[in-house]
Amino acid sequence: MSLRRPLGAGAVLAIVLAALNLRPGVVAVSPLLGEILATEGLSATAGGVLTTLPVLCFGLLAPVAPGLARRVGLERALFGSLVLLCLGFALRLVPGIVPLLAGTLAVGCAIGLGNVLLPALIKRDFADRVGLMTGLYSMALSGGAALAAGLTVPLATATGMDWRATLASWGLLAVVGAAVWAPRALRAAGPASGPLRPARATPADAVRSVWRSPLAWAVTVLMGTQSLSFYAVNAWLPEIFVAAGRSVAVGGWLLALTNLLGIVGSFVTPVLAGRMRRQRGIGVVIVALITTGLVGLILAPGAAVGWVVLLGLGQGGGISLALTLMALRTENAARTSELSGMAQSAGYVLAACGPLGLGVAHDATGSWTLPLVLLVVASLVQGVAAWFAGRDEIVR
Repeated sequence: MSLRRPLGAGAVLAIVLAALNLRPGVVAVSPLLGEILATEGLSATAGGVLTTLPVLCFGLLAPVAPGLARRVGLERALFGSLVLLCLGFALRLVPGIVPLLAGTLAVGCAIGLGNVLLPALIKRDFADRVGLMTGLYSMALSGGAALAAGLTVPLATATGMDWRATLASWGLLAVVGAAVWAPRALRAAGPASGPLRPARATPADAVRSVWRSPLAWAVTVLMGTQSLSFYAVNAWLPEIFVAAGRSVAVGGWLLALTNLLGIVGSFVTPVLAGRMRRQRGIGVVIVALITTGLVGLILAPGAAVGWVVLLGLGQGGGISLALTLMALRTENAARTSELSGMAQSAGYVLAACGPLGLGVAHDATGSWTLPLVLLVVASLVQGVAAWFAGRDEIVR
């Protein structure tokens, strides 16, 4: 009986630090969105475009990441993504809507690469501890989002910086991440192997076989609907609370609370899911939490704290369940990479409809009721997908 090798502290720290950088570049825009729209003279629909661009990049870059890693190696590809993230933050300092959009695109492309590369690295280096490392990874995702949501407005208030400098300040975290990954990239032996190497036959045959699988589509819809809900909530929740009479700072703190509770859900869920043959029950609980939180915001917005607690627990559990199922529903590392590429590509393209759709619905009705109802519908679809994705089968 083989003993598990100990977790390398340096490797775990590098993964957690990289994961911390995969959300602030998107979430930090939300508490400042009202000021950005007012300064640039933009509508809520335009704000939806601004918050949708990164999520769309996540989907478009997902198929590119495995090929890049095969060519230059996982560590070098991750280092390159962090350098690109630093460039995106720097571009946001330049006045004008064009540099803002260019910086947002760069941030989205960088995070889109990291979204695929980090789970692949975990599968390669921690195959015997996927549940634990996925929990740490998704916990760091929620932690980065919570930091950006809670500290962005206080940082601007304390320093007197405008919104451009405040957004760019989160680039310091990306600089630290790039500095940590630079020596790892230099020491890397070469192109990646294992989870990013094509499966049998040709790569095209392998990919087509995944896209024809109903189970793979269930995982993909689960990934897409939970991401749609997450990014729509993170884009507009502060504005929803401002419209209800709360201050921008309070709206930012409530969003931070949502993401803080997401840390709990994102760590506990994969640990439990990894011990079960079927994950349907976990999926139902997660969707019930999200749906209850959204319905509560519609019917009793005064009890905001209670609803965002439920919403945060559900959304944190949702992303970690989707990531865990990519590994549990596949028989080997190569197939995991193929399913991850499919789920993140199609899933994030679907998720990109969230921020934009809510902005359009708000402009059309002048209210946040219809946008929240649309999120309730998305959560119900997520529940159906979780039911099918949680059965004890693998993608053939």
